[in-house]
Amino acid sequence: HIKWVRWKEENTPVITQNENGPCPLLAIMNVLLLAWKIKLPPMMEIITAEQLMEYLGDYILDAKPKEISEIQRLNYEQNMSDAMAILHKLQTGLDVNVKFTGVRVFEYTPECIVFDLLDIPLYHGWLVDPQVADIVKAVGNCSYNQLVEKIISCKQSENSELVSEGFVAEQFLNNTATQLTYHGLCELTSAVQEGELCVFFRNNHFSTMTKYKGQLYLLVTDQGFLTEEKVVWESLHNVDGDGNFCDSEFHLRPPSDPETVYRGQQDQIDQDYLMALSLQQEQQNQEINWEQIPEGISDLELAKKLQEEEDRRASQYYQEQEQAAAQVQLRPYLQWCWVYPHVSFPTQQVQGAASPASARQSASNERKRKEPREKEREKEKNSCVLL
Repeated sequence: HIKWVRWKEENTPVITQNENGPCPLLAIMNVLLLAWKIKLPPMMEIITAEQLMEYLGDYILDAKPKEISEIQRLNYEQNMSDAMAILHKLQTGLDVNVKFTGVRVFEYTPECIVFDLLDIPLYHGWLVDPQVADIVKAVGNCSYNQLVEKIISCKQSENSELVSEGFVAEQFLNNTATQLTYHGLCELTSAVQEGELCVFFRNNHFSTMTKYKGQLYLLVTDQGFLTEEKVVWESLHNVDGDGNFCDSEFHLRPPSDPETVYRGQQDQIDQDYLMALSLQQEQQNQEINWEQIPEGISDLELAKKLQEEEDRRASQYYQEQEQAAAQVQLRPYLQWCWVYPHVSFPTQQVQGAASPASARQSASNERKRKEPREKEREKEKNSCVLL
């Protein structure tokens, strides 16, 4: 789903995420959308991953430099060919392997070419504090994958020094499981330029990031905040991940109550789903509870139970029909009583069918009261008042 926000006085779309996962495609597209390098049709509310890929592919083709040397052109075309080969991975995840020595230091993989080709900086904050000598020695210049292999190798070594080094490296990974250290956060704040739109990698997740007045902010793309127009950015000021929500102008804006957010989201997004769920629940309430039927029941007994349930439904249906018909029959009498409030009339049983005996008794009583009633009506004609 697309969330339209007021970004630098212009109505700008932001792609929200409906499933947990890495999906670097959203982070890259949101950078290009906030930079107004890609534009979507106004009032567009939903977009598919395939459509996003088409927009991105068109942008890559259109962004080709015009005036470059022959060597630069060949290099650019090779990079574009490599990027196109792995472009489909943007929908699932990229093989990004961080190194612990710098916020922009990654092990070279073909996937990183996409960011270079689009001129989008890629950062991380999982750094070793250079003041802690034993960790610096244990980690060295290893990437994450290399460090994991080193730890396994050191544990199997007979050299006590290597075993100790492996233990220190393992402790470092365990203590920084959030994949962000305070030293890395400081370096990140210093490295990102003011107003720069970039991608931040952490815990196998790619986020759109910017810097405003010396503070880092991550774009809020959780679909749960789709109806929260004032929740656009979340501050990145500690390693625990509990940032403050801000609007598009970076003013603090606490979100609504979670139930309100969820209810608003469902009302806007899943009306059809809720209606289907309601109908399904209603149907289930009317059906037999199969879990209560004992195992080993014969076909004849099961058929009887089904017939009983059908009879119950039919009886309920006819009762509702009779009640409705009774209300229709009773309405003229009620209207007549309202027009002639002082005129008495015999009480009759409207709802249900009368028995033959009661019918005969009623007819007999009617004959007995017929003559006095006619005389009474003659008297009442002179005093009747029409309203």
